[in-house]
Amino acid sequence: MSTANFVHTAARQGFQIGADAYERGRPGYPAAAIEFLGQTFNIAPATTVVDLAAGTGKFTRQLKGLGCQIIAIEPVEGMRQKFQVLLPDVPIRNGTAESIPLDISSADVITVAQAFHWFQGEAALAEIHRVLKPGGHLGILWNVRDESADWVAQISEIITPYEGDVPRYRTGQWRTAFERTDLFTPLKTQTFSYVHQYDLDTAIDRVASISFIAA
Repeated sequence: MSTANFVHTAARQGFQIGADAYERGRPGYPAAAIEFLGQTFNIAPATTVVDLAAGTGKFTRQLKGLGCQIIAIEPVEGMRQKFQVLLPDVPIRNGTAESIPLDISSADVITVAQAFHWFQGEAALAEIHRVLKPGGHLGILWNVRDESADWVAQISEIITPYEGDVPRYRTGQWRTAFERTDLFTPLKTQTFSYVHQYDLDTAIDRVASISFIAA
């Protein structure tokens, strides 16, 4: 089965078109969050970490700081091409969370940054479980917009009517898969504050990188 069958049309088209804007406009992740993952999952140089839906490598670059062995998986060609330019020393493969091109029990840790809400939850968790070694770990992360800032709230108000059936983190529907599976222990949540400063051009790229806007 083609990986395209698992990728929402808005993601496939929007991230193909918007890969450059994604790289310019999307923030990285709090250093404290990376440190937390490293300590919680005992990530060391011999640890194999699979970064699912790696995009242009925003999160992957920070994972490298932990000194682990990384394999990136990304289904959108435009994103993979950008990733390969920015991270030529990290292997990246075409694949999805529902069809990971790796052997059974081949990863110590699997990470998903800013993407789990796109997955077909239960199928993805079953596939992630297949690829993880016994006792392995899954870490999922999101940057969440702070709508207490007026200008951020105004942007959200403008773009939300255009989202259609696009999966979003804020709906919480992604949690359903965890509630229905016995393959993983219950979710544990940790929140980190993070300030990302934008100039006008970067703010425009941030909006342009949203899947249903780019598409």
